[in-house]
Amino acid sequence: MLVRLGAWSVLEAGQTFVVGYALARALDTGFLAGNARTGLLWLGAAGLAVCAAAYGTGRVYGVVAALVEPVRDRLVRAVVARGVREADAGALSGLTQQVEIARDTLAGVVMVTRSFLFTAVGALIGLCSLAPLLLAVVVPPLLAGVALFAATLRALARRQEAFLAADEALAQELGAVVPALRDVTASGAEERVADTVGERIEAELRTARALARLGTARVAALAVGGELPAVLLLVTAPWLLRHGVTPGALVGALAYVTQSLLPALNNLVHGLGTSGSRLTVVLRRLTVRRPEGPETATPLPSASEVPSGARTTEREPGRRPQPSPALSLAGVTFAYGPAGEPVLDDFDLTLPEGGHLAVVGPSGIGKSTLTGLVAGLLTPVRGSVRSYGRPVRPPEAAAPRATVLIPQEAYVHTGTLAENLALLRDRPVPEGELLAAADAVGLTPLLEKLGGPGATVAPAELSAGERQLIALTRAYLCTAPLALLDEATCHLDPQAEARAERAFAARPGGTLIVVAHRISSARRAARILVMDGARTTCGTHAELLRASALYRDLAGAWTARPAPVPR
Repeated sequence: MLVRLGAWSVLEAGQTFVVGYALARALDTGFLAGNARTGLLWLGAAGLAVCAAAYGTGRVYGVVAALVEPVRDRLVRAVVARGVREADAGALSGLTQQVEIARDTLAGVVMVTRSFLFTAVGALIGLCSLAPLLLAVVVPPLLAGVALFAATLRALARRQEAFLAADEALAQELGAVVPALRDVTASGAEERVADTVGERIEAELRTARALARLGTARVAALAVGGELPAVLLLVTAPWLLRHGVTPGALVGALAYVTQSLLPALNNLVHGLGTSGSRLTVVLRRLTVRRPEGPETATPLPSASEVPSGARTTEREPGRRPQPSPALSLAGVTFAYGPAGEPVLDDFDLTLPEGGHLAVVGPSGIGKSTLTGLVAGLLTPVRGSVRSYGRPVRPPEAAAPRATVLIPQEAYVHTGTLAENLALLRDRPVPEGELLAAADAVGLTPLLEKLGGPGATVAPAELSAGERQLIALTRAYLCTAPLALLDEATCHLDPQAEARAERAFAARPGGTLIVVAHRISSARRAARILVMDGARTTCGTHAELLRASALYRDLAGAWTARPAPVPR
């Protein structure tokens, strides 16, 4: 393959030699000697050489493709193997972007390097054929320009890699922030997130400026190696003519420099300077295994290891059997559709009766999916969901309900306030019980504003927070012992949210799971479940501040930054 590439490159570079040499002969032995026919024949030969070179160029592209594609295939196999073997999260990016960058830049590097080498050899042979003295004018600045460019390649690759790393870090930061803007606002972390993103932007700006400053060296190399020889030929023209260089040879030398060497050097500097450095960086990223970051450190016990004190155990003589936990998820896997990526994968969770668990995590990580499974609105692909020892059934099943779910968007129907509050009860609720529930949850001001339990409710005239208070009081009056608050207080102020959550946590025999809208809500819970994909962890507020980087970010606006965790 390399022999074929060299052969076609010789044919392509033949025009470099022929064009300058034919132009010199057309002038010296043709037009300047009064023989127009000879001049035209030499120009015709130059034209034929250009046609032959075009044919050679076409064949070169085919050979380069045959050279590059096997390299791409090997990289694809390596990336896929590493992604499957090590569950590398960057395998998709490597397969869809970095491998293609490597293929394209490798082809570019081969083309420009080959073109410069063969063009330079053809031009130098032509100069020597015309007049060896011309080499003394052209070769020194050409070599100086190439040496200056070569000296900057290593630094250029380092700065290119620093720029790509800064760009990836910024993209990763934005990818995490943009989907979680609601969580950022809810936790009051706007300034902290803005500072973090701003640091990433400043880092990329610094690397971009450093890369641009190094670009001046490429301009200098191009000026010295490609443009200075033409200037020197013009400056030394009288001296060259006095020492036997013919006018045609001088014009041919200028053609070699301006039409062959300068374009070839320009392609080398810009092609190898950009594509070569990118190729170096991409190949290093594809072939060198990246070290695992701090996120892959050993996490806290998984959700399945939440201390419950209420697991069903084998009965021992003289001991009473322990009650079933309020909630138990065993090996639960769930995905939206047969081809969908699992939102929960082999997920375990145990919550004792009377427990208070807060669930936090980025938007879209699966918090609402978890509450849907617990409430029976969703059916797991694998695993079991049990509440107080019984399998969770769909809402339409004719069985006593152990769970009540309060979603973010509260439902209020037209009718009296008492009818709305008693919607989940089989019989009308005594007024005394209703008023006590309203007082516990914080509905009393709205109840008095509307005119009492018998007042007619117009849902469109209520604010989102008022509708949430009604839905919360309705759930509080429900006899289901397990309450799920899926951001059900997001439209309430922090004080009203705290009052409602404390009321649910204080229900006799009641168990509470809160999908936290604010990190302050999580701090009120006995245990906190941080959903973060494969790094899902569970613990107390203090434990998670030490062990979970995601939780530290969520809690950053509400708590002091913890001391670094010793490694």
